[in-house]
Amino acid sequence: MGKELLLTADGSYTIEIPELKVTYHSRHGAIQESMHVFIRAGLMAVPPVSTIRILEMGFGTGLNALLALQYAIQQQQPIYYQTLELHPLTEAEAAHLNYVQQLSATEADYAPLFTSLHSCAWDTDVVIHPLFTLHKTKVSLHELPATVQNFHVLFYDAFAPAAQPELWTADTFKKVYHTLQPGGKMVTYCSKSIVRRAMQEAGFTIEKIQGPWGKREMLRATRPL
Repeated sequence: MGKELLLTADGSYTIEIPELKVTYHSRHGAIQESMHVFIRAGLMAVPPVSTIRILEMGFGTGLNALLALQYAIQQQQPIYYQTLELHPLTEAEAAHLNYVQQLSATEADYAPLFTSLHSCAWDTDVVIHPLFTLHKTKVSLHELPATVQNFHVLFYDAFAPAAQPELWTADTFKKVYHTLQPGGKMVTYCSKSIVRRAMQEAGFTIEKIQGPWGKREMLRATRPL
């Protein structure tokens, strides 16, 4: 499927797949959406622990991983980050993304780090930075090994239900439920009632919270203690 670079409202790029009528991030702003949904509502909701364990459904552009890496460096917080992506971008495609320039970070040189997120080996732990270890897994969610577990937070960043309905069912959420520690949280931009009911059927406790710019609500689901 063809991919096109798309400039979003906050000046950061996303990728569009016209055939599926989907974008990897919100047209209202790729960075602002990822910061709101996954960092503020997800990562920052994790209670103090020695190493935060993040699982991500949909590596995509690598933006969520880059923002988590930035958080690890800024907060001096070790993070272990495992991500699932069946159809990764090429390094050439990733090179056109302008996230490093948009973040204008001064405390670290993020350009080589962002390159490493996309170029590093798959199916093994890779130390991208002393505070950030990445493990990329090239499988679909339904092929996820049962050994993938004990995470504090899940970034659920699959394409919307209209494009990938199979990833928003109760059976799928029952599978990801067991990847989280008791008390662990799953965050997603999607707030459709059918998705909320599927999460509840899987055993999650659901919160509807304020969404990012351009979206009224998002969901945060918790595996009960």
